[in-house]
Amino acid sequence: MIEKFIVRHELSRKRWRIFKSSKSAMIASVVLLLLTIATFLSPFIANSRPLLLKYNDHYYFPIVKDYSAESFGITDSLDVSYRKLQMSPNDFAIWPIVQWDPFESNSIVDSYPSGPTSSNLMGTDDRGRDVLTRLLYGFKYSITYAVAVWFISLSIGVLLGGTMGFFGGKVDFIGQRFVEVLSTVPSFFLLIILISIFAPSLWMLIVISCIFSWISISYYVRGEFLKNRNKEFVEAARSLGASNLSIIFKHILPNSLTPIITFAPFAIAAEIVGLAGLDYLGFGLQVPTPSWGELLSQAQKNYTIAWWLALYPSLALFFVLTLLNLIGQGVRDAMDPNMI
Repeated sequence: MIEKFIVRHELSRKRWRIFKSSKSAMIASVVLLLLTIATFLSPFIANSRPLLLKYNDHYYFPIVKDYSAESFGITDSLDVSYRKLQMSPNDFAIWPIVQWDPFESNSIVDSYPSGPTSSNLMGTDDRGRDVLTRLLYGFKYSITYAVAVWFISLSIGVLLGGTMGFFGGKVDFIGQRFVEVLSTVPSFFLLIILISIFAPSLWMLIVISCIFSWISISYYVRGEFLKNRNKEFVEAARSLGASNLSIIFKHILPNSLTPIITFAPFAIAAEIVGLAGLDYLGFGLQVPTPSWGELLSQAQKNYTIAWWLALYPSLALFFVLTLLNLIGQGVRDAMDPNMI
């Protein structure tokens, strides 16, 4: 057991060294990690509330806490507009880098959508909302959706594909017929029908998308289990009295995940495109949730007057997909047995 652990650890170290040797993959990984951190910290980067406010000798933290209008002496409104507070010389406010939240309209501009200005660096959409802010917030939903769909699909595909490949015989025959029937279903149109019926939230979208996305993963896992189930290390485990569960999870599965890990970045990229496509068609995240696909849909409706609605979301998609493809190439080289 100790020798087996040492061998696996050494193999992982070799693969990590190969991945690190790819500068493009490493840079892409760091940039994608920073983007992911930024989107989950987006309220601290883009918001219409100050990070810290000193007002009438009291300190407030509007970014993390809601305050009543009465706290600032406002009697004619229930909402607090922090930009309009009458500040004395001793008062101050520390604002986020971008002073717009994703649902706020810029009432100063004459018409919507409005082009890039010093106030809205990437312009506004057709409701006056800041495009840069909605791109930043929208990436959180895209990456959450993509990773969640990939992980759930991976779990289902490994479970079903591994079961068919390990037991073979009737289990494999019946399971494959079931998978073949599902693979003939026009999944995209069925997803649109289900989405239009349930008016989904983000997590409902994830669940609906996972109905068919596990099928391709199950093929790879089934093939790997069929290849590995009769190898010497499996026979040795059986001769030592190991149970089927132990053989599956401790011996076969760790040696069957290479193609799954290799395709993971490309699968996540495909899911990001899938969500953008659903949002573009109007079957994705519910309005007014920030969405890259929804911005592209606005661009299609306003293509003669609002070039920025097409340019910036398209660049954001292109940039993120390029990062994932570079990471995927690095992972592919690291998992290639000919490179080790």
